[in-house]
Amino acid sequence: MSVDRELPFEGLKVLDISQGVAGPHCGMLLARHGADVVKLEPLAGDWGRRIGKTHGDNCAYGLAFNRGKRSLALDLKHAQGNAVALRLAEAADVLIENNRPGVSARLGLGYEAVSARNPEIVYLSVTGFGQNGPNANLPATDSVMQAFSGLMSVNRDGDGLPQRIDLLAIDVVTGLYGFQAVAPALYRRAMKGGGCHITTSLMEAIGAFQSAKMVEYVLQKGEQPRLGVPVAMFRTRDGFLNINGRRDAHFASLCEIVGRPELADDPRYRSMDDRMANEDSLMGPLREAVAVMGIDEICARLTAADVLHARVQDYGDYLDSAHVRASEAVRWVEQSGVGRIPMPTIPGIAPARDGDPKAHAPHLGEHGAEILGDLGLDAAAIHDLAAGGAILLPEGAEAAA
Repeated sequence: MSVDRELPFEGLKVLDISQGVAGPHCGMLLARHGADVVKLEPLAGDWGRRIGKTHGDNCAYGLAFNRGKRSLALDLKHAQGNAVALRLAEAADVLIENNRPGVSARLGLGYEAVSARNPEIVYLSVTGFGQNGPNANLPATDSVMQAFSGLMSVNRDGDGLPQRIDLLAIDVVTGLYGFQAVAPALYRRAMKGGGCHITTSLMEAIGAFQSAKMVEYVLQKGEQPRLGVPVAMFRTRDGFLNINGRRDAHFASLCEIVGRPELADDPRYRSMDDRMANEDSLMGPLREAVAVMGIDEICARLTAADVLHARVQDYGDYLDSAHVRASEAVRWVEQSGVGRIPMPTIPGIAPARDGDPKAHAPHLGEHGAEILGDLGLDAAAIHDLAAGGAILLPEGAEAAA
């Protein structure tokens, strides 16, 4: 991937007090684009460090979405800790928070309080259901929102049971939309001056992501039309294969490849509309024909005929792919306390490399002394904050400070 070596957000200061995935994802993207992102987390750590199986003081999601940040473990309810947080907010260009409505304000770090001291701040608030409405104060997670938003209704198993996508898709999407809102806000500030308060939510983000499906739902009066037939998952003799043979020429080629050329001549299946009207009678014979073929054989023949298809791979297959390696879509980097981990390349950013601080996920409080030193605090003052319970420093960090 060809990108400029100079990162566009170098010199930008970000205070990330969000936890989990959505807000931290936005902060990570700002960091990977060059910003100095201070990750302000509770003394016990961001709960996003403990999603699923942990590895030391982190987990896969924490490693992925906190790269490039500097961590300060601080108690926002402690008077001295809160004062430090407010000083960091005063100096920041961007602040990211994802507390429930009103919580950051009660901590003295709401938009009104921060912007009164720092009117140029671009302040991003991420919630589950938004700032207003009957559900505003309800807890919302990715799984809750997959059900609430309608996403599960278009992702059903063979028995019609709605299914959850088994990754935190909505949180990740929300972080992307958060980043794309912050970036133009910074451009506007540079051109015209003035900060702003951006509010978004998991609900809003996944709604935007599904906009075409929602328009389709209204136009089709609730029906879910197929994109074409056959566009489906098939079981081969030794694996699963997704085939898109919706175009007439592709359908004819598919029928020839699987040994059922007569299906392409059947008047019930000659056109795309015909196949959609008679899907039930078509898919049985096709599935039976594909099921007896080896996946390597059918993939080779589909490729030669230029029919859209892809074998279903797991993440190991993807990481080992010759194409992924050749295109540098993933780089492997050393993460302290964990070992070598894959880092998929972010579009527009050079691949991560060993030793690059922007590819490192911080340990809890790892940069606390450094961050406080940047604020002008000396070693004695930092010691007092740690001794008083306002901050948590890793073992040996006080001596280094």
